Amino acid sequence: MRDGGRLAAAIEVLTEIETRHFPVRMALKRWGEGARYAGSKDRAFVSGLALDALRRKRSLGWMMGDDSPRGVVLGVLAHDWKWSADRVAEAAGEDHGPGALTDAERERLAAPRSLADAPAPVAGDYADWLQPHLARALGADHGAEMAALAERAPVDLRINLLKTDVERGGKAVALIGAEPAGVLDTAFRIPAPGAADRTPSVEAVPAFSKGWFEVQDLGSQIAAATAGPIKGKQVLDFCAGGGGKTLALAAAMGNSGQIYAHDSDARRLADTIRRGQRAGVRNLQIRSPIEGEPLKGLEGKLDLVFVDAPCTGSGTWRRHPDAKWRLSPDQLAKRQIEQDAVLADASDFVKPGGRLIYVTCSLLAEENEDRVAAFVERHPGFSVKPIAVAGLEQHLTPEGYLRLTPHRAGTDGFFAAVIERGSYVP
Repeated sequence: MRDGGRLAAAIEVLTEIETRHFPVRMALKRWGEGARYAGSKDRAFVSGLALDALRRKRSLGWMMGDDSPRGVVLGVLAHDWKWSADRVAEAAGEDHGPGALTDAERERLAAPRSLADAPAPVAGDYADWLQPHLARALGADHGAEMAALAERAPVDLRINLLKTDVERGGKAVALIGAEPAGVLDTAFRIPAPGAADRTPSVEAVPAFSKGWFEVQDLGSQIAAATAGPIKGKQVLDFCAGGGGKTLALAAAMGNSGQIYAHDSDARRLADTIRRGQRAGVRNLQIRSPIEGEPLKGLEGKLDLVFVDAPCTGSGTWRRHPDAKWRLSPDQLAKRQIEQDAVLADASDFVKPGGRLIYVTCSLLAEENEDRVAAFVERHPGFSVKPIAVAGLEQHLTPEGYLRLTPHRAGTDGFFAAVIERGSYVP
């Protein structure tokens, strides 16, 4: 495909997202199914362009004076990808391109409107209703945080100590450009790709098939590390999902003790079995909801219950930029109800003196601090304990919670709190 066809394809994808409310992955898949002629580089180009347009939809629309899919795509090319006005014009005017530039478009490509004059939600690329929520959670520098959240994300890897060591694993992932990510010795990072580029194929590395490493955002790895020393313990991953944190916890346990993986949706657990086998996990039990009472017998017996709660996912908007435009106040309210319920349910399995770790990939205090406070108020036998894990001090709030953000930590947005159940009085 020539550039003009690629531009037209990205505009088509964005239009389908806007008019038919499809998630971006579905819209890209539908386009790909109808464009068999498109090669891998074409697909990477169209995908990258569409995702970048979604990341900065409002700010680019402001700069261009046109927030339509066409206006935003042209804005990405000129102001993010740094194409010259002549190159944009040439591509747009090609036979299969989106059409020749108008005089107004040429003017905005050369002299965009200043974001200094834009309202904060426009400059920061988020919905107006989120302004007070983000200001409350992120403080005075929430503008910088939202700018970081509109950038492309790196690919983070976790060396699996059940199969190899950091030195050998690090050499293996260096073949695909990964370098130490900091904070955790086992964390490595492949920088975010440039415009229209693809990240290296992680699964093509032989060490991946051997289980030497997993793809896992650094923030997710750090959140799992809040569990601290857990070798020989009885651990429940209450909302295991695809198993990323389950495997990180299992690696920290060194195949000692027992880790149980549970999720309310049995389909999410299917991948955990395969991933656990590849990773060499031998102390894992899958407790699927199709079993009827999958957690029966574990009440009050576990040293640690890890709750990666359902949330808005606002901390992952670098990777899922279309999600921020779908989020509504009603959805935020619904998530809070779900979070209260899952915390209450999970707490039944914590033994006296045991710990409950509450984690979200959300930036919003309504899903984080507020939910912890509400839980403790309703469950007087539990109390918040400041996280005390070496190496994480720089990422802790004054209350001892973990708070990770793209600007401050270079990770997805994550929150974690440790809640301890009191011992019974003899």
